[in-house]
Amino acid sequence: MSTTDPRPPLPRPLVGTGWLAQQLGTPGLVVFDATVGAHRGAGQRIPGARPFDIDGVMSDQSSPLPHTMPGADRFTQELRSLGVDDCSTVVVYDGAGIYSSARAWWMLRAMGFDRAAVLDGGLPAWAAAGLPAESGTPAYAGPCGDFTARPRPGLIIGSDHVTAALADPASAVFDARTRERFTGEAKEPRPGLRGGHMPGAVNLPFGELQREGRMRPAKELRKAFSALAGDREKLVFSCGSGVTACVLALAAELAGYAESAVYDGSWSEWGLPSQLPVVTGPGMDGCRDAGGGPGL
Repeated sequence: MSTTDPRPPLPRPLVGTGWLAQQLGTPGLVVFDATVGAHRGAGQRIPGARPFDIDGVMSDQSSPLPHTMPGADRFTQELRSLGVDDCSTVVVYDGAGIYSSARAWWMLRAMGFDRAAVLDGGLPAWAAAGLPAESGTPAYAGPCGDFTARPRPGLIIGSDHVTAALADPASAVFDARTRERFTGEAKEPRPGLRGGHMPGAVNLPFGELQREGRMRPAKELRKAFSALAGDREKLVFSCGSGVTACVLALAAELAGYAESAVYDGSWSEWGLPSQLPVVTGPGMDGCRDAGGGPGL
């Protein structure tokens, strides 16, 4: 980047509210609201925020599974319609803190776009800092961008890759759902799914990686992963529908792991009646109890 480049230098993959407040209005900066579910009705947004609709057009609506990654052509089309250029700087937040924003960040990364970061603490942290917000839902009516998706194989994976990872002594498969869902004690919120977990998977509820809605320091994140993965450096992340698995992917990036993948179908696929194996009770390395939401 040249010294005359107007784009803000990005301390990726996580930025604070102070940094974003200083950069608002900078040419080339795109702020996305990636809120999902009930939090979408908050009625406020960071000034100028555009919609990254994971519940809608930013997922493959032809898939029977929720929150499925769209194809490269569709992803390109949607990002261009939201004014994203190949040279844009993107910051993503959500209304819950760090919940679905990490999914948007991982999707961008999987499509070859690295100039993206998650807002630490999301909209709640923005409001707590007393920073200005606009009323209404995120919207964009400006010119189209020139973004082009360049997919990176291996960042978004299917059940075959997960099966191989479960058998690979160099890999660890993490499940971001709550302890009760992992063990099978709690009924799955989506009808028709089996309870329990993949044999050989370990449980790390995504809420354990945060403190008051913000990501824990890198050393603490590394310790949380290594306590379950040992010296395994190839990590695979799953959850309910591929959303909060990306919180673990963000945490792994912050912790210094270089090989991470997100299982797109997650339990919405694996938990369906099929020959994919399911077990109940604590995993082979035990379970860890935490809050943080349902592990969507």
